[in-house]
Amino acid sequence: MDRIRIVGGNQLQGVIPISGAKNAALPLMIASLLTDDTLTLENVPHLADVEQLIRILGNHGADISVNGRRERQGESYARTIHFTSRNIVSTTAPYELVSKMRASFWVIGPLLAREGKARVSLPGGCAIGTRPVDLFIEGLAALGANIEIDGGYVNATAPEGGLTGGRYVFPKVSVGATHVLMMAATLANGMTVIGNAAREPEVADLAKCLNAMGAKITGAGTGTITIEGVRSLSGARHRVLPDRIETGTYAMAVAMTGGDVILEDTEASLLDTALEAIRRTGAEISETNSGIRVVRNGAGIRPVDIVTDPFPGFPTDLQAQFMGLMTKSSGVSHITETIFENRFMHVQELARLGAKISLSGQTAKIEGVSRLKGAPVMATDLRASVSLVIAALAAEGETMVSRVYHLDRGFERLEEKLTRCGAHVERVSD
Repeated sequence: MDRIRIVGGNQLQGVIPISGAKNAALPLMIASLLTDDTLTLENVPHLADVEQLIRILGNHGADISVNGRRERQGESYARTIHFTSRNIVSTTAPYELVSKMRASFWVIGPLLAREGKARVSLPGGCAIGTRPVDLFIEGLAALGANIEIDGGYVNATAPEGGLTGGRYVFPKVSVGATHVLMMAATLANGMTVIGNAAREPEVADLAKCLNAMGAKITGAGTGTITIEGVRSLSGARHRVLPDRIETGTYAMAVAMTGGDVILEDTEASLLDTALEAIRRTGAEISETNSGIRVVRNGAGIRPVDIVTDPFPGFPTDLQAQFMGLMTKSSGVSHITETIFENRFMHVQELARLGAKISLSGQTAKIEGVSRLKGAPVMATDLRASVSLVIAALAAEGETMVSRVYHLDRGFERLEEKLTRCGAHVERVSD
């Protein structure tokens, strides 16, 4: 099993190309099930989660071909992928596939809308919280679906004539459920209104793609989304938006180590709240023609309090990374997690590097220390794993991060991108 070895102490200098967003690519790929034409997606990152979803879509009958990479960045794995779901051969998503990635549950929306039925395994538990599917079920029921849970599977059927437009107000914001209900509603009869919808850029990106396929969606990116159902969708070509979580992660890495890095092919507007928090730590952040420039000179890291919130608030997917940054601040900071009930598993691993962190409910108190020291650590989930990398970049000596398959789920070529900017990071195969 691979591990990542990091020797801390080097500033970061150079250019880091930002990949396409995993959290945008996955629902876009699933949207290909809505049409029998070809959906072509550009800037798709090469990640374990993407590869797993390719296998899942293939199980439903999608024909998938991959070609290309960025010409001017031959080392990048960004790809163009063509998805053609002309014939749906199965409307069942089995446990052995869904259990490996929660987002695969989202196929229930397109399958139900296009085929009138879907049998999808419940995704099971999750390391960072329960994340129940009740919002998905209630939303689809509002479109007329009949849904039963039996033997660990959600069995959904549409009434004769297909789904019908309806109104559903989410009791709490859910990005995944917003994706699913929006996709299902594109082929429903009549008008659908989604209230308290997720406003994340990835939701707006999905709506942009669906509209290019012939859907009639307005309001995506706001709390109210309106969808006028159409009889069928066509193919389209769409470029996946930049990964705001990767952008924020590398910005925090520069703030942690010091240096001067251009984050290329990304947009500040995707993560204004997070960038403002990083500025408050003492880093300088400015927009350039090619992306974002992050600079921190020899000044110390100032403590900053944050609270995670749905977009446009501070992203929960950057909470662990920010905690890693705060471990070397010049004072006391507090991080409150409001999205997931069990997203502080990285605390004990950061403590192995010398961090001083205490927990009280959903709030972590971080007392900054003057030095961290390398140690063996273990990744517990995707975002937690990269928080250890950020801390290790500023730690004295060697840190060995195990279970890096978590990193491979969401960060394309992380060790290579950091190494090109002067970090001492290498993958070690046992």
